[in-house]
Amino acid sequence: MEKTSDSNGKQKVRSAEVGTDILKALAELSPSTSLSRLAEHVQMPASKVHRYLQALIASGFAEQNAATNHYGLGREALRVGLAALNSMDVLKVAALPLSELRDELNETCFLAVWGNQGATVVHIEPAVRAVTVVTQLGSVLPLLSSSTGLVFSAFLPHRETDELREQEIAVAGHPLADQNAYSGLCEQIRERGLHHVHGLLMPGVDALSAPVFNAVGQIAAVLTIVGPTSLFHADEDGPAAQRLLAAARAVSWRMGYEQAG
Repeated sequence: MEKTSDSNGKQKVRSAEVGTDILKALAELSPSTSLSRLAEHVQMPASKVHRYLQALIASGFAEQNAATNHYGLGREALRVGLAALNSMDVLKVAALPLSELRDELNETCFLAVWGNQGATVVHIEPAVRAVTVVTQLGSVLPLLSSSTGLVFSAFLPHRETDELREQEIAVAGHPLADQNAYSGLCEQIRERGLHHVHGLLMPGVDALSAPVFNAVGQIAAVLTIVGPTSLFHADEDGPAAQRLLAAARAVSWRMGYEQAG
């Protein structure tokens, strides 16, 4: 009896794995797909896939279009997906990668999110050495004179940043007062996927920033490395930049973002 029970248990686990594979395939082939294409995608016989689809339809995790006979994700799958998205906290997701980034570079690393007043520092991993850069938790960074703010500028909708930009360019002779210069810089940041500044916010301090995206491709946060110019080389083609990009992409992936290409 114990062997039979164990066998049944393994069979149920395997069935659950197959059902999960088919759900993943429906997501990858969304919004809809034919039975033959789905079977080819999961490399299973169409008859077997069809049986699982009937069970998924009955539970609300899949649905079939009566006009095309194609299959897609059902209402229950959407509900579960939205619940997963709501549980994603960029602060929690980024904590370990940010700590690892600090350990590898021994430079101060922080995470900023977009708040009511602009780019706001919400988590800091300070460098472990005598010469460090003091960044305060809760600090609001300027839009146009910090690498963090400029990365937000490049990826946020204009309506989110226009008021702050107008306030900051009110200073006479601001280099980004010219709309063409500002738009060109934002385009460059989007193309490179990161931005660096040398002593722009504080003399003798360099900074390097990269965006974190959520599941729908919106900027959720910015990861930034800061350090004294004498020790930290904020080169966009250097090893620190490559490590920063890897960390930002890892956090974005954990947030559900699928990078094109």
